[in-house]
Amino acid sequence: MIRSNGVFRHKFGAKPTVKDNIRFASKLEASYYQKLKLAQRSGKLLFFLRQVPFDLPGGLTYRADFLEFWEDGTVKVTDCKGFETKEYIMKKKLLEENYPIELNVVKRA
Repeated sequence: MIRSNGVFRHKFGAKPTVKDNIRFASKLEASYYQKLKLAQRSGKLLFFLRQVPFDLPGGLTYRADFLEFWEDGTVKVTDCKGFETKEYIMKKKLLEENYPIELNVVKRA
């Protein structure tokens, strides 16, 4: 976070957003959360978890925005990204090398 004129702002322009009394790091993440809630109400999505940590080699942790459990048995690990940093790219690679998953990345339109 960068402080400008007494106001904190994210260095990549993400705007923290609150939905259902939950603080999300960005509007994109909050919007995806709303989509998951709709899918859950429809019965297609059984349930989902937020901010799920994955241990990585070297004492690193990858924290995915969502872990989704769909009625057809599909399990998705999803991250909402407006900007991909070098650290994110490295951790994503480690995540996919160490777990039998492919990260679903939701980006700004």
